Formats: sequence, structure tokens, C-alpha cells
Amino acid sequence: MQGPTTSKPGRRRFLRLLGGSALGAVTGAAPFTRARARGERLRAMPRDNRSDPSPATRPLTIFLCGDVMTGRGIDQLLPHPGDPTLHESWVTDAAEYLRIAERANGPIPGPVAFGYPWGEALEELARVRPDVRLINLETAVTDRDDWWPGKGIHYRMHPRNAGCLSAAGIDCCALANNHVLDWGYPGLEQTLETLAAAGMRTSGAGRTLAEAQAPAVLECPGKGRVIVLALGHGSSGIPGEWGARPDRPGVDLLPDLSPTTVGRIADRVRTVKRAGDIVVASIHWGGNWGYHIPAEQRRFARQLIDDAGVDVVHGHSSHHPRGIEVYREKPILYGCGDFLNDYEGIGGQESFRGDLTLMYFLTLDPASGRLLRLSLVPLQIRRFRLHRPSAADAAWLRAVMARECGRLGTTVAGDDARRFELRWIEWD
Repeated sequence: MQGPTTSKPGRRRFLRLLGGSALGAVTGAAPFTRARARGERLRAMPRDNRSDPSPATRPLTIFLCGDVMTGRGIDQLLPHPGDPTLHESWVTDAAEYLRIAERANGPIPGPVAFGYPWGEALEELARVRPDVRLINLETAVTDRDDWWPGKGIHYRMHPRNAGCLSAAGIDCCALANNHVLDWGYPGLEQTLETLAAAGMRTSGAGRTLAEAQAPAVLECPGKGRVIVLALGHGSSGIPGEWGARPDRPGVDLLPDLSPTTVGRIADRVRTVKRAGDIVVASIHWGGNWGYHIPAEQRRFARQLIDDAGVDVVHGHSSHHPRGIEVYREKPILYGCGDFLNDYEGIGGQESFRGDLTLMYFLTLDPASGRLLRLSLVPLQIRRFRLHRPSAADAAWLRAVMARECGRLGTTVAGDDARRFELRWIEWD
């Protein structure tokens, strides 16, 4: 099946990684050794993949991150904390998550300003000035009390705290996840109303199936448009009954990761995409821990690019960053990791360093959808706020990403602890 923007792969050109450093020193030599054995020619390429955009087009930059969970403990720290009552098996007061964090890293005087949780991420956003800022908002924004029975965790942020999202200039919230309906259909409706009133676009959840499937269309003057389709998959823990229907609210829940599902997405993209548009598929899928990427996810992501006209696959659900692939010049972020959460001080899974996270800045050519540059900015969650990590922590995260990206034909490089650059295979 041919989609709107299917392209033919040409001869692959390998980057000169790290400006001439040994390839295997960063990624493990195996993927590149196999490539050489297949007769593919290694060529010296620009150090940071900053290819020129197509003539007469201006590059477009998108900020992406993983799960933004400003409910529960973080909500209690903001200027308008909601009812702290929880229905969890071991915590019944949301303020307890704040106390756990304080026991781990010291007092957090509150209330704090709306911009507090974003911390030093705000400096990077001001420096880069991306055209679009897209997050996976993994909390209901509501003061409703219709909590979903039988669900172990319920996230909500008071609507009067929506200024926390505005403080970071968020343009669009992907909502097809396993927490947006934590406070029932009334909570979802208030979430949609609150975000719309704050000037934010949404995709992936709605009052009907048609609304849940409607793309968010973001105009970028002089550069084109960014089209966002937010999709959820049951592997992330989204209950099956949360799937929207023509007469029932819910999320845009994928039935499977089959070619048939890709074809249906292609039909939706075809109705909205026009020349110069960048299409982002923002997908909530997979488990919380571990670096393994299932073969069906890789196949689905590639088919979205080949057959559905998707230019960027923005994956999330994992509590830590996972590897990045660049397929036919299009980026696939399989798991962006948590960006803001209230897990600080909670034990378990420490080897994954869930406190370390990344900002993703993607610069693309709107005419072709090609990725021109992907910069990664490491940060650390501490005292419910994003800080620059130590040089040692940044180096640890860079090494992990280099290892995991190496399995996918990419790697990260850069000696600056404040930001890394992705290197990838380019296609003719």
C-alpha cells in the first residue's frame, strides 16, 4: 500500500561519528561492521547532520518531551492545590508524595510559581525558541471527583493550576494515555475545556470518537504547519473501555499495530496533510521500564513513515529515555521518558535512573519532512523541579543513549554536558 509520501530508499551514507573517533568506541562496532560487510560505503558527513533544507524553505523546530505528570504531588505544590484525596492502596493523601520527595532531597517551600517545575528547561526553551512545543500530558486537569473505580492510580491537577503548562508555552497536549480519564468522563470534559480556554490544542481524547481522532493543526507562520495525531496502545496500560466511540467519550485507542491500522491512519493523514506540513504521530505505548523495543513497534513506526505520511514518531510511556532511530530521514523516538513527575524518593528501578530526563529539539525541513538536526538536553528531576545534572550524571545518560541508539543505527555525541547531538544514517 502506498501512502501520501512514500519514498524509495537509496544508497545509505554513514556519518563520521564524533568527528573521526572510532565508531565502536561509542556505539559498539557490530552494527557498522555488518554494514561494511554488506558493501555499504562509509563516507565522511557533516559532523552534526545539519543538512541544508530544501530551497525556498525555512527549517522548523519542534520541542518534544515525554510524560508530563503535573498532578498529585506537584499539584499540591502549585498555587491552587486541589482536593488531595486519593484512592490508592498505599497513599490516600496527594501531599504525601510531596513529603516523600522532601525526605529524599530537602524541603520544597510552597506554594511555588507556575514555572517552578520546569526549572532550567525554561532557559533552554527561551534559547532555542522552538516553533512548536508538544508534550504528552499524563494527568486530568479537573476538580471533579468521579474517580475511575478499579484503577490503582489517579492523577489530577486543579484547573486553576493550568498556568503551570502556560508557563512553558505549551502549544499542544497529546492526551491518548492511561491517566487522562482517571477522574471519569466529567474529568475528561473539564480537561478539554480547561486546555482550550488556556489556548492549547489537544489530540487523542474527546467527547466522541471523531473528536478523539481529530488532529491538532498548529500553524507556523512562514514555515508551514505541524499536524499532531495522538494515539494510545493497550500495552501502556490504557484500559480497553477507555476507547472512544461515536457516542462515548474516550481516547483514540489503537486496536493493534497491524498494517490495517496503519492504513486507517493513512486515510486520516490524507484528509489533512498538504505540501509543507509536518505530521507527528504521538504514541503512548509500551511498558514503563526496560530498553527493549518490540519488533512490532519498530515495524509499525516504519510503516507509519512509509505508508501513512508520518514524519515524526513521538513515543512515550517509558519512565526513562529509550533509543532513537532515524528511518528514511524521519525520526522515531520510541520512548522519551518521564519529564515531570512526583516519583522522587520512591524506591525501585534505580538502575534506570528515572530522575534523569531529556528535552528533544527536532529541526526539520518542511518541504521534505527530513530531519536536519536532533539536539538532546539532559536534565534531572530534583525537588519537583528540572535542574542541570552533574557532569557525571550527564555522561552516564549520554553513554546509555549512545548504547541504545547504537542498536538502532544512530548514536549521540558531544562533550558538552549541557546538550548532546544525535548522529544517524542518511539516505540518498
